[in-house]
Amino acid sequence: MSGISKACCSIPPIVAKGYKAKGSYQTINGLKTYVTGPESASKAILVIYDIFGFFDQTLQGADILATSNEQKYRVFMPDFFEGKPADISWYPPTTDEHKEKLGNFFSTQAAPPKTLSKIPGVVAEANKQAPGGSFQWSILGFCWGGKVAALSVGADNKLFKAAAQAHPAMVDPNDAKNINVPFLMIASGDEPTEDVKAFKANLQVPNHVETFPSQIHGFMAARSNLEDAEVKKEYERGYKTVLDFFHKHA
Repeated sequence: MSGISKACCSIPPIVAKGYKAKGSYQTINGLKTYVTGPESASKAILVIYDIFGFFDQTLQGADILATSNEQKYRVFMPDFFEGKPADISWYPPTTDEHKEKLGNFFSTQAAPPKTLSKIPGVVAEANKQAPGGSFQWSILGFCWGGKVAALSVGADNKLFKAAAQAHPAMVDPNDAKNINVPFLMIASGDEPTEDVKAFKANLQVPNHVETFPSQIHGFMAARSNLEDAEVKKEYERGYKTVLDFFHKHA
């Protein structure tokens, strides 16, 4: 388990349906951004949502990250799609129309370079809220956001002290070679096993790679059915794993 302790966190009861978010929305670097966690926090987490944007389960996850550990975080989740996320009914793509819509979305709205170029500005403006003038940052991405998180901590990364991805899309073992901070990958049962193994083999930094085999792609974000007891349990365990990793490395 790479020295991960399961003792650090006190996660509040998971709300299965009708979650009431604890944070608020602010405009940061021109983007509507969900912000949660104590204003006194010295550390921050940039959360990159999945292609479906702001969902109750993803917002609940951000709130969990903010206050469930002895180390508190200010958490920022920008709306990189500017109010035009993918429609969750397109996934999984069962029709040609859905495949076409998803393909168009990934090549336009969700092209990673488009998002990567916005991150430094978001971090710089969010740092104005830090008690000491700048936060110590980690980054967590879901699905598509997992790809963005991996690319954000490539060889020239100076923004983030640690990074994590949950059920990442577009897993490319070559991305792992360039990662320059401690890195966590939580895979679902849907990610290609060989790609996950090869990604871990290429990491040259402290890391923890774990597969949650009973879970689907998206179980910690928009696609989690928290009314299912097993999903709820693994959703909670996933967030504990992230918090443990950031507590140790960020």
